Amino acid sequence: MAGEPPPPFAAVVVAAGSGSRTGGAVPKQFRPWRGKPLLRHSVETFVTSGADPVVVAIPEGETERVEDILRGLPNVRLVEGGATRQLSVRSALESLAATGPEHVLIHDAARPQLPFGVIGRLRGALASYPGAVPALPIVDSLVRAEGALATAREDRDAIRRVQTPQAFRFADILAAHRQWDGKPDAGDDAEVLRAAGGSVTLVEGDEALRKITFAEDFGGRAGEWRSGTGYDVHRLAAGEELWLGGVLIPHDKGLAGHSDADVVLHALTDAILGAAGTGDIGEHFPPSDPQWRGARSARFVEHAVALAAEAGFHVANADLTIICEAPKIGPHKAAMKQAIAGLLGVDTACVNVKATTTEGLGFTGRGEGIAAQAIVTLRGD
Repeated sequence: MAGEPPPPFAAVVVAAGSGSRTGGAVPKQFRPWRGKPLLRHSVETFVTSGADPVVVAIPEGETERVEDILRGLPNVRLVEGGATRQLSVRSALESLAATGPEHVLIHDAARPQLPFGVIGRLRGALASYPGAVPALPIVDSLVRAEGALATAREDRDAIRRVQTPQAFRFADILAAHRQWDGKPDAGDDAEVLRAAGGSVTLVEGDEALRKITFAEDFGGRAGEWRSGTGYDVHRLAAGEELWLGGVLIPHDKGLAGHSDADVVLHALTDAILGAAGTGDIGEHFPPSDPQWRGARSARFVEHAVALAAEAGFHVANADLTIICEAPKIGPHKAAMKQAIAGLLGVDTACVNVKATTTEGLGFTGRGEGIAAQAIVTLRGD
């Protein structure tokens, strides 16, 4: 009936390949991309979109690694893939045969960005067709080539770039894969369905569904810039050391806190985490955790820098403001810049440290505490 939502669906994510074209000892689907393993991106999206279950076809002997990568995600099953992509997909489909979902979406783990709009268009198309694939037009001119020579022009209007996920009525695609036995590997699952006589419609794809293929694709943040801010406050107390910007400063009072209470590095940590989109300092270093009691805040900054690197960014510059009446910050600025630059892996010219007072107003003006603000800019690798 018109207007009814599409039926429930399962998903298959193919992650059984070697990923050899990206190089390296670790298959590309397990390598970090934008802060998490490549495989986890699309599996998370399928779980969020309501796929139940999500079956992941993995290489032989990789169960423990994949379980760790996908830890915490519900409704996920693992199956060992085969020698070809087609055999891996069939293995995953056979694992669903007993429950027989009405629809299934089949996706390559190497396409980590999975727009919900594409999923919706695919599921809607299955009301009229046994198969549906996302596709994009060709915008460049096409020629037929013989060696280094262009021999003929091809009609680009008759050609489309095909992507995944591809959507199917489950019974049809399972039967088609069972009929494929003895044939060479299929280019995709739409080819398998067409070979069995099934029709496949095209829906609008998305440029975000680009495939991670080569080593340089893991540096996908090139040209991207991010900014983040941080702010922290700690009270001054007798009997405490005063650490500011990674430097121990002589003073009659120090900052009280669970760690060394370095407000400058805490604000800096939050700014980095914010720019990278990876949470805040309290999530990564909760005050309730005894392992951080008395810890040097330099560890927090180093952790934030590492998370930014995993997400494809490095620090371009940092601007910090310390707000206090005493001690005087000027004599210590150079040492702070050097310490902070070392933690960030940048030149000291990329770090700026400023100080100001509140003209005797507020808790800083009364000498009850010290505050710090940080602004950080990250540049994509």
